[in-house]
Amino acid sequence: MSKSIVLKDYLKIKVSIADRVYPLTIKPEEEEKIRAAAKAIEGTLKKYEEGYAVRDKQDLLAMCALQLASRLEKNKDKEMVDASSISQQLGQLEQILETAIKP
Repeated sequence: MSKSIVLKDYLKIKVSIADRVYPLTIKPEEEEKIRAAAKAIEGTLKKYEEGYAVRDKQDLLAMCALQLASRLEKNKDKEMVDASSISQQLGQLEQILETAIKP
């Protein structure tokens, strides 16, 4: 388990990815997400390591980065569609409320 040290509103932590330790200075509220991200990367690396004959960590990291970036791109499109739909629905609701309020 990694240690955490608090310094003036920031934490100095260490995360391990692909058998290397990376020191980071982060805001305390970011710690949980950073550790979860490192854990997700480690899990993906392990899955690729077990499923493919690739043993070079660099190749595994590249495959992992591509998969995670692909998911991010997919989610960007999804969020834009949802935000557009919500905006349209709010506009319709606003019109209904304006009509109901007018004497």
